[in-house]
Amino acid sequence: MPIITLPDGNNIDFPNKVTGLEVAEKISKSLATQALIMSVDGELKDLFFEINKDSSVKIFTSKDPEGLEVIRHDTAHIMAMAVQELYPGTQVTIGPVIENGFYYDFARKEPFTTDDLKKIENRMSEIIDKDVKTRREVWERKKAISHFIKIGEKYKAEIIKSIPGNEELSVYHHGETWHDLCRGPHLVSSGKIGKAFKLMKVSGAYWRGDSNNEMLQRIYGTSWANQKQLDDYLKRIEEAEKRDHRKLGKEMDLFHFREESPGSVFWHEKGWALFQKLINYMRSRQDAAGYKEVNTPEILDRQLWEKSGHWEKYGENMYTSETPDEKVFAIKPMNCPGHIQVFNQGLKSYRDLPLRIAEFGKVHRYEPSGALHGLLRVRAFTQDDAHIFCSEDQITSECLEVTNLILDIYKDLGFENVILKYADRPEVRVGDDEIWDKAEASLLEAVKASKLEYSINKGEGAFYGPKIEFVLRDAIGRDWQCGTLQVDLNLPGRLDASYVDKDGTKKVPVMLHRALFGSLERFVGILIENYAGKFPFWLSPLQTMVIPISEEFNDYAVEVSKKIKNAGISSAVDLKNNNLNYKIRDHSLEKIPLLLICGKKEVDSNSVTIRRLDSNKQENMDIDKFLKTFSALNKASSN
Repeated sequence: MPIITLPDGNNIDFPNKVTGLEVAEKISKSLATQALIMSVDGELKDLFFEINKDSSVKIFTSKDPEGLEVIRHDTAHIMAMAVQELYPGTQVTIGPVIENGFYYDFARKEPFTTDDLKKIENRMSEIIDKDVKTRREVWERKKAISHFIKIGEKYKAEIIKSIPGNEELSVYHHGETWHDLCRGPHLVSSGKIGKAFKLMKVSGAYWRGDSNNEMLQRIYGTSWANQKQLDDYLKRIEEAEKRDHRKLGKEMDLFHFREESPGSVFWHEKGWALFQKLINYMRSRQDAAGYKEVNTPEILDRQLWEKSGHWEKYGENMYTSETPDEKVFAIKPMNCPGHIQVFNQGLKSYRDLPLRIAEFGKVHRYEPSGALHGLLRVRAFTQDDAHIFCSEDQITSECLEVTNLILDIYKDLGFENVILKYADRPEVRVGDDEIWDKAEASLLEAVKASKLEYSINKGEGAFYGPKIEFVLRDAIGRDWQCGTLQVDLNLPGRLDASYVDKDGTKKVPVMLHRALFGSLERFVGILIENYAGKFPFWLSPLQTMVIPISEEFNDYAVEVSKKIKNAGISSAVDLKNNNLNYKIRDHSLEKIPLLLICGKKEVDSNSVTIRRLDSNKQENMDIDKFLKTFSALNKASSN
């Protein structure tokens, strides 16, 4: 006679074992209609799972993240079912849920086409209309391997062999014949999926992600609780394609990539101007906040990386070189050890703390070719890195200072919707629990003081200390993890950092790792997509283009441009032999904020006619007034 405890604390008694669907029906008929899965004592289960003991139960619908995830999981299964019905002989491999959707990897000789995707979608709709039932079975390992080999599913047999021997093997059946190895949980029937799904694209994928293995075909799809959510998502995808930083980077002449140096950026003049504006802005903010900017070597001896622990953790992703005297050096993948070497120069006392060291350091990390993605995933990038050396009793105040600085800078750059993720101690870690208690409390206090939305990633901190991740939400609702703040209880001691305390004893400082942009290259990509290339005036790489309407006014245009530059506003002059409309169209594609037209009227009145980006309206303004007006706009709001 199980007693079911609901989330609100109420209990329901049942005379015999009971399924999740029966629990939902007991609560309300409407809930039973909407119910998708449940949790039993915190573990997700199918609604047809039988509960035979006292348990805490929660029912999930499509309004819950858990409910939406199971919709996507089932949609992936139904897609695989449709593929194998339409294209006999195709093998299925893995099909997980991912952000906003799912994918499934298939082994098939013939490539899938766009027309195939439409056929698969239609067959999926037919299966959903049939509302085929789902059932779960637990199979014995040898039987499962033998069965999947017999039906030609060698990849499934290989997966089973890699599953730990003490783990239960469950097989889910959708309808009478189609089945797949899966942990679950799943919906009670295909009709619960609904029709708010779409297959998006096909790409190649190596089996188990290893380039030495066979190439498979991966079909990506998306699935939502209702049609409106699907339509909204597809609109976001369409908007994201328009904002793609690689496309806009080419149109705006900002940067390019070459096969000769994969994952490294070739910055053009305007792109580099944008990059330098970010650095100069950050430099001024850091200087005001008491940071000391340094520069450390890009190549360091292997022994230092071994001592720091990076060689063991990152060695395979580091670029190395052996010199004729057989010494091994590595190009730095991060700046931390170099900053400790700066701290270690000269005796430090408690009076020197907190010591804030910053660097715009170029780092190199190997990324597989398939993972590279424009500015967003590169092999060579610049970190706006800083490390704060402090005492234990300074952790709280320094964390609050850093958090406030990060949020203020994001606001200047147009990101006011920021989410914080707080990660506490992992199971495997270094340092005493007493110090962990202090570090975690200090970080959590900083998170709460921000008054922003935050989540707790239990056990996801670094092995040397807890951390905060700063997630930005852009103009079309996408989230980007950028800044981090980490408390390090490990590295300073490994590299012999110390200071003399008030009592004359040597102590190891706490080290706070802090990055605001993270990778400047990646952050530029995010900025381009957030603003669709139409940057705020102060941040635009080229702010004004002066356009004479004919050669007669070239000298005046050049003089105007000089005055603008002298006022600290970037400017160029278009003296090409093209008509005015062509020039306006060309420079509008480059997303230049202000086009300044010069003709007889402007010469006579010592003025310019202003045409703003995305506007057909024009206004005439005296040069002196123009310089005064736009000089005031040529800075971030907090500067």
